[in-house]
Amino acid sequence: MEKLKVKDTVILLAGKDKGKTGEILNVNRKKNRVLVKGINIVKKALKPTQENPTGGIIEKEVSVHLSNVALISPKTKKATRIRIEKRDGKNVRVAVACGTVMN
Repeated sequence: MEKLKVKDTVILLAGKDKGKTGEILNVNRKKNRVLVKGINIVKKALKPTQENPTGGIIEKEVSVHLSNVALISPKTKKATRIRIEKRDGKNVRVAVACGTVMN
Protein backbone atom coordinates (compact mmCIF):
# COMPACT_ATOMS: atom_id res chain seq x y z
CA MET A 1 0.00 0.00 0.00
CA GLU A 2 1.29 3.43 -0.89
CA LYS A 3 1.79 6.09 1.72
CA LEU A 4 1.15 9.00 -0.67
CA LYS A 5 -1.71 8.99 -3.16
CA VAL A 6 -3.18 11.34 -5.76
CA LYS A 7 -5.39 14.09 -4.24
CA ASP A 8 -3.55 13.99 -0.88
CA THR A 9 -2.66 17.39 0.56
CA VAL A 10 1.06 17.70 1.24
CA ILE A 11 3.52 20.31 2.48
CA LEU A 12 6.96 20.89 0.96
CA LEU A 13 9.77 20.29 3.46
CA ALA A 14 12.75 21.49 1.39
CA GLY A 15 13.60 23.58 -1.66
CA LYS A 16 12.63 26.99 -2.98
CA ASP A 17 8.93 26.50 -2.14
CA LYS A 18 9.53 25.19 1.41
CA GLY A 19 6.41 25.50 3.58
CA LYS A 20 3.93 25.72 0.70
CA THR A 21 1.06 23.25 0.51
CA GLY A 22 -0.66 21.68 -2.46
CA GLU A 23 -2.54 18.69 -3.81
CA ILE A 24 -0.75 15.74 -5.41
CA LEU A 25 -1.55 15.51 -9.13
CA ASN A 26 0.66 12.56 -10.07
CA VAL A 27 2.90 10.01 -8.32
CA ASN A 28 5.82 8.43 -10.21
CA ARG A 29 6.80 5.30 -8.22
CA LYS A 30 9.74 4.36 -10.47
CA LYS A 31 11.49 7.70 -10.00
CA ASN A 32 10.15 8.37 -6.46
CA ARG A 33 8.75 11.74 -7.48
CA VAL A 34 5.42 13.53 -7.04
CA LEU A 35 3.82 16.36 -9.01
CA VAL A 36 2.19 18.87 -6.67
CA LYS A 37 -0.30 21.51 -7.84
CA GLY A 38 1.16 25.03 -7.64
CA ILE A 39 4.56 23.93 -6.33
CA ASN A 40 8.00 23.97 -8.02
CA ILE A 41 6.88 26.13 -10.95
CA VAL A 42 9.49 26.64 -13.67
CA LYS A 43 9.54 28.60 -16.92
CA LYS A 44 9.94 26.61 -20.13
CA ALA A 45 10.66 27.99 -23.58
CA LEU A 46 8.50 26.55 -26.37
CA LYS A 47 9.36 26.57 -30.04
CA PRO A 48 6.58 27.59 -32.42
CA THR A 49 4.52 24.61 -33.61
CA GLN A 50 1.34 24.19 -35.62
CA GLU A 51 -0.71 23.94 -32.41
CA ASN A 52 1.09 26.92 -30.84
CA PRO A 53 2.29 29.14 -33.72
CA THR A 54 3.67 31.89 -31.48
CA GLY A 55 5.74 29.66 -29.17
CA GLY A 56 6.89 31.61 -26.15
CA ILE A 57 7.55 30.94 -22.48
CA ILE A 58 5.14 28.94 -20.32
CA GLU A 59 5.10 28.20 -16.61
CA LYS A 60 4.56 24.61 -15.52
CA GLU A 61 4.89 22.45 -12.43
CA VAL A 62 7.86 20.09 -12.17
CA SER A 63 7.93 17.03 -9.92
CA VAL A 64 9.72 16.96 -6.55
CA HIS A 65 11.28 14.01 -4.74
CA LEU A 66 9.09 12.03 -2.33
CA SER A 67 11.46 12.75 0.55
CA ASN A 68 10.79 16.48 0.22
CA VAL A 69 7.04 16.27 0.88
CA ALA A 70 5.02 15.28 3.94
CA LEU A 71 1.33 14.54 4.24
CA ILE A 72 -0.76 17.08 6.17
CA SER A 73 -2.80 15.63 9.01
CA PRO A 74 -6.49 16.59 8.72
CA LYS A 75 -6.78 16.82 12.50
CA THR A 76 -3.72 18.91 13.44
CA LYS A 77 -3.15 20.62 10.02
CA LYS A 78 0.59 19.91 10.38
CA ALA A 79 3.04 17.65 8.56
CA THR A 80 2.98 14.04 9.67
CA ARG A 81 4.48 10.69 8.76
CA ILE A 82 2.26 7.80 7.71
CA ARG A 83 2.09 4.30 9.14
CA ILE A 84 0.33 1.33 7.50
CA GLU A 85 -1.80 -0.67 9.95
CA LYS A 86 -4.22 -3.57 9.65
CA ARG A 87 -7.69 -2.69 10.91
CA ASP A 88 -10.67 -4.99 10.39
CA GLY A 89 -8.59 -7.11 8.01
CA LYS A 90 -7.74 -4.14 5.74
CA ASN A 91 -4.59 -2.08 5.43
CA VAL A 92 -5.22 1.57 6.34
CA ARG A 93 -3.01 4.63 6.43
CA VAL A 94 -2.66 6.16 9.89
CA ALA A 95 -1.06 9.52 10.74
CA VAL A 96 1.79 8.97 13.20
CA ALA A 97 1.36 12.34 14.92
CA CYS A 98 -2.31 12.10 15.84
CA GLY A 99 -3.47 8.57 14.98
CA THR A 100 -6.06 9.75 12.45
CA VAL A 101 -7.02 7.24 9.77
CA MET A 102 -6.41 8.74 6.32
CA ASN A 103 -8.84 8.09 3.43
